[in-house]
Amino acid sequence: MTLDRWLSRLPIDSPSAFMKQVPTIIGFAIAVVIAAVPNGVPVTNGPLFVAGVGLVVVASILSLVIPWRRLHAEWAVVVPVLSLLAVGLLRLGTGSAVSPFAVLTLLPFVWIASEEGRLNILIAALTTFVVLLAPLVVDHVAHTAGDVVRAFFSPIIYLIVAIVINELAHRMRIQLAAAHEASEQQQQLLAQAVTAQDELVLNEARLKTANRLIQSIWNAVTEQSVIGTDLDGLIDVWNPGAEKMLGLTEKQVLDGKHHVIDFHLDSELSERLQDMDARFTTVASTDEFSALVDTVRAGSADVRDWTYVRPDGKRVAVQVAATPRLDENGHRVGFIFVATDMTQAREFARLKDEFVGLISHELRTPLSSILGYLELMRDDEDSPLSEEQLQYLAVAERNAHRLLRLVGDLLFTAQVESGRFPLDIKDVELSAVVSASVESARPVAANAGVTLLGEVPPLPLEVRGDTLRLGQAVDNLVSNALKFTPSGGTVTVSLRRDGEQAVIAVADTGIGIPAVELSQLSQRFFRASTATRNAVPGVGLGLTITKAIVTAHGGRLDIASEEGVGTSISIVLPVETPQPVTEAIPRAEMAP
Repeated sequence: MTLDRWLSRLPIDSPSAFMKQVPTIIGFAIAVVIAAVPNGVPVTNGPLFVAGVGLVVVASILSLVIPWRRLHAEWAVVVPVLSLLAVGLLRLGTGSAVSPFAVLTLLPFVWIASEEGRLNILIAALTTFVVLLAPLVVDHVAHTAGDVVRAFFSPIIYLIVAIVINELAHRMRIQLAAAHEASEQQQQLLAQAVTAQDELVLNEARLKTANRLIQSIWNAVTEQSVIGTDLDGLIDVWNPGAEKMLGLTEKQVLDGKHHVIDFHLDSELSERLQDMDARFTTVASTDEFSALVDTVRAGSADVRDWTYVRPDGKRVAVQVAATPRLDENGHRVGFIFVATDMTQAREFARLKDEFVGLISHELRTPLSSILGYLELMRDDEDSPLSEEQLQYLAVAERNAHRLLRLVGDLLFTAQVESGRFPLDIKDVELSAVVSASVESARPVAANAGVTLLGEVPPLPLEVRGDTLRLGQAVDNLVSNALKFTPSGGTVTVSLRRDGEQAVIAVADTGIGIPAVELSQLSQRFFRASTATRNAVPGVGLGLTITKAIVTAHGGRLDIASEEGVGTSISIVLPVETPQPVTEAIPRAEMAP
């Protein structure tokens, strides 16, 4: 057993009073035996001898029966004081100054001196002084000068010894307490170490499970290519999806020589570099890698269409999401490129747009014929129609026009998706466009019981654009606002200038749109849940067309809505716009 473990098992509290009294009891027992045997120490004063033995018995009983630990610590010295007085009586009864039992004084004396507190030094010294001086007072015989000197000199020595014993005991207690505290801390640290080890084992098992799960997920991602690079674009991450998409294994690529731009078309990278506005580039560099990560370096993810080139020359149309790659401190250490093969999706979109365009063209001819014959029937003077027949004819003509507008919208969206819808760019006076839209919608508003307000500034406000397309965009917003506003509501169409921008705002007090659906409003054929619940007619193409027109003019569409309160949609156009993105596109047949 080591010393530390042995000290840790020692109690900090001192032994019980009875245990401290045991040496005195043994000493008195030996003295009694010596006094009782023949030729032993003679008893010179029987009553004092008996009184001394009786007093030590009383002290021993008190040490055993009284719970000294529950009392104050200083009261425990009563027992050794009584024992010390008992030694004095025993000494007076067995020869007084010449009694051999004076040595028993050391046993209770050491007890008193070793107790905590400086007062016990004085108690031990005074009690010993009384015991040693008693023979000079009690005995009625002449004492030599040596006896007197010895009687007064011995207590002084006992005082010095008491001071030494008390200090040693005090330091021993401090060391023992420190050892016990250190032992407790060691036990706590050991318990913490055991707990930490258990947690480490558990975390290690969890980490292995997580690694297996991540590895399984990583190996299961075969339809998306995940490529990781360092800050310079050298590839150091290559998943099974990249292997499937680009035809190279992980071992072939992770050699420190393959760069991510090796799998891109040079023409696309060069075109992207030309399009990058120098005010927004984060690195003054013309290298092709900047074309891939310039937006990511600016602090945001970038999702863009690219074309991957396989080593065999085959091209793969992909949509790549580029994101920063961070370490545990949040510092960028590279980039991650997640690519999705868009070959089939683009082919499906192309076929869908071709189908929509084909159907639209095929439907326009019979619809135009139907409208023509309906007009001939209504204007036939030789066989005039009755009022009821004219009413029926008006219903058919109205629905034919509605169907023709829907065909036109479908054709226009197909042109938007293919990037081939035309713009006739010239100076456009927006006040006239907004006023015309408001006036043309007043009959519809009146029939619906909706108040239509137009707020147009008196000063002209011009932009560069296509008058017909901008009017179509405003008409769509006003038409939507009227449809979604119940009777008694209000639709406000306003025009204002905000710095270098012109803002056309259409606000209504209608049924509103849930906030979670706002981002989907510009998708083709999407209809808000409030529209379907309230059976509002429509096919979900109006905002798609409006956004395409506004975007082609270099503007944006801002939408704010609260369900049950109303909706506000704003067309924001630059007063001085750059060359529109669609002007250089070949003109196509304009949809009605």
